[in-house]
Order: sequence, then C-alpha cells, then structure tokens
Amino acid sequence: MNKSQLPVKVCACCQRPFTWRKKWQRDWERVKYCSKRCARNKFIKTEVTDNE
Repeated sequence: MNKSQLPVKVCACCQRPFTWRKKWQRDWERVKYCSKRCARNKFIKTEVTDNE
C-alpha cells in the first residue's frame, strides 16, 4: 500500500493532518492526536482557544 492511500486524520490539538500508522492498527477509530506531545498538551490548547 502506498503512503498516499493511507487514511488521514486531523490532530485535535495542532490541527495538522497525520496518516495511519501500523501501531494504531487496532484502535485507529479512537486516535485523536498525532503524537504523545499533542496528547499531553490537549488541555493547554483547548483552554487557549476557549478564552479567545
């Protein structure tokens, strides 16, 4: 399978697109963040956008 054929999602924190990875194979439906860094910073980003 080509990389261009892999499913793509948008990160809930940084709003950047990211593609499917083999490690997410079993729980791709539940993946919201592109990295562990974004998952850690999820509250910081939402607080900033809520106050604006």
